[in-house]
Amino acid sequence: MRWPRRLMSLLFVLALLAGPPMVLLSLVGPPVRGWPTAEQLRVWVEQPLTEQTLTIALTITAWLVWLVLAYTVTIRVLTRLRATVAWLRHLPLPTPLQATATGMAGAAVLGISANAVTASPPQPPHPVPAGSFDGDGDTHVPGDDGMAFPDDGIVVSGGWLPRDVAEQVNAAAALVWLRRRRDYRPRPPAQPGRKDEDLAPLPATAAAVQAALAEHPSPAAADPAPAEQPAGGLLTGGVTLPAAGVGLTGPGALPAGRGLLVTTLLARQHHPTLPLVITRTALTMLLGAAAETLGRRLPGLEVVESAAEAARNSQRSTAGRAGGARDDTERHSNGPTNPMQPITTLIVESAVTAADVQGMTLPNAADAGSMVVLGRWPDGQTWQVDPEGHTHDTQRPEQPGPRMCVLNAVAATDLLIVIAHADPPPLEPPSHGPSPGHTAPPRQMPRQTARQQLPPRPTVANRRLELRVLGEPTLLIDGEPLNIRRGAAVQVLVLLATHPDGADTRQLTDAIWPSQPRRSLSGRLYTTLSELRGSIRTACGLNLIDHADDRYRLNPSQIDVDLWRLYAAAQHAATAVTDITSARQAVIDTYTGDLAAGRTWPWLDPIRESIRRHIIDAYVALAAAASGPHHALDLLQGAICIDPYNADLHARAMKSLAALGEQDAAAELHEGFTRRLMEAGLGHVDMRAGDAGLNGAAVTSS
Repeated sequence: MRWPRRLMSLLFVLALLAGPPMVLLSLVGPPVRGWPTAEQLRVWVEQPLTEQTLTIALTITAWLVWLVLAYTVTIRVLTRLRATVAWLRHLPLPTPLQATATGMAGAAVLGISANAVTASPPQPPHPVPAGSFDGDGDTHVPGDDGMAFPDDGIVVSGGWLPRDVAEQVNAAAALVWLRRRRDYRPRPPAQPGRKDEDLAPLPATAAAVQAALAEHPSPAAADPAPAEQPAGGLLTGGVTLPAAGVGLTGPGALPAGRGLLVTTLLARQHHPTLPLVITRTALTMLLGAAAETLGRRLPGLEVVESAAEAARNSQRSTAGRAGGARDDTERHSNGPTNPMQPITTLIVESAVTAADVQGMTLPNAADAGSMVVLGRWPDGQTWQVDPEGHTHDTQRPEQPGPRMCVLNAVAATDLLIVIAHADPPPLEPPSHGPSPGHTAPPRQMPRQTARQQLPPRPTVANRRLELRVLGEPTLLIDGEPLNIRRGAAVQVLVLLATHPDGADTRQLTDAIWPSQPRRSLSGRLYTTLSELRGSIRTACGLNLIDHADDRYRLNPSQIDVDLWRLYAAAQHAATAVTDITSARQAVIDTYTGDLAAGRTWPWLDPIRESIRRHIIDAYVALAAAASGPHHALDLLQGAICIDPYNADLHARAMKSLAALGEQDAAAELHEGFTRRLMEAGLGHVDMRAGDAGLNGAAVTSS
């Protein structure tokens, strides 16, 4: 308890303030009894060091010391009062609606208090996530402080995303890392701390969305079928755009336009035939300096110079599709026909007229597109958008409209970068292996050694503490796991394990709570670390985490970390000049699982992939120096167990199978790899690609 110490401190300060004056007044009297006379001054000049003058000097000195103490205490009290007043000014007061709800809730509680009701104890509150998750009862308006909106969605520092859009962002981010795993080409074993260009972390907004969804995951369920496009408009980001076009005005018009840009491009993952056309002027209005670069890289985005150009292109493509539809109808006259869905979203600046986009906004045309004007649109509906994304039709202001995704330029650019990385140009096929035939039913390929069967390296015997982060994160004290209550504390341990030299406060808070205001995170980190260090000290009496110069570090003399043993093995394997085979095998033997397996913390991905590449490199290096094709195949199959999405590993394994005459096993390996890629949304294997690549196939992007 802190209050006894605070009470004793208060009593001590009061004693210092009141004690000296009382003693001086009782023993000496008041400090001033009148001005000295001329006779007293003459006597003092003649005899300055008398008993009386020394007593007066000591008394004056004592009073001056007391005055300094009183001044110091007064200044400290005024500073505390000023800070308290400032805090009270910023304390959010309940809105009238909240006050009414609170009063009703209080009345309800008083009304039923007479009834004996047994209720389960309340659950402990969840910590605030990296990106805030909207709850139904929160009515705060968001800004850069990460407050929440009343609707169900994800709040980041740059805006608001509907829950389904956030899920699509999360899927696109995961797809980026799967593509990087697929495309990696093994290389000679390297030292820890590799700087591969494709190991760069994803942008901050994507990390914030991932962190929010990790904190509040969706209920486990089968993947829902993509929403069908409505007949009267285009559905994007949960908002149905009128087929006749819509204008966006108000302070949220440009943020809503950026949100529409992101949600439409994300929707292409389910509806690849829905292109997005935007004028160069409108794209520059939305993205600023990043428009030129992203305009060339984004899949499914067509940048035109004017709306009239987009209308002409649409009319030509419409005529081509109409001719194809007539031919198809003649060939299948007895079959049912379905009307074509809207095929285009056009985003233009407010300077366009109806004549510029004639043919793009025909409400009754089967294949007409939806147009969005960044300004008032006199030939259709105009939605007034507020900064939080809430809309209403300017002609019917009393009727609320849908809520749109809103993003500032930085957040939109971050998410568009993820979309661009998630759908890159087609991958060049690996150049390993011939084209084995496939003339017989596939046989079962040889068994692959499971990653979980890799033997763990013995721990250092003289350490009482052991931290395992490869696999399930666990802190062991004398061989017994310690229960760590806070999820953030587990993140701190794993993060410090990946940084043997330590990490400062900013590194820790940015990783664990991305996109949150730093002014509130230092206290949260201090609380998390204090509780963690206290739990460890109570359990074993050891100080695990050192803190010096705003840098936190695991004490290497007190703890043994499995990841540090792997780093040491990788360092030795990269620099060894003798017994190289044993050094590379030690890297494999030390790896017991993915870093923090099962955790979805955004900061994990680059480090987790870097570790995985160390293991793959060791496997491939051993396979290249293997004594025979059987041994090489076993090593390559072990590497495939580490990363079943890597194309180069599968090409090498199929080459080894072909050398052993295992044509059917090679075909089965190819078929399983193709199926795995398609299930993950990575692409498909083109069986018509001749002899290039995987079993005579090339990997192409979906």
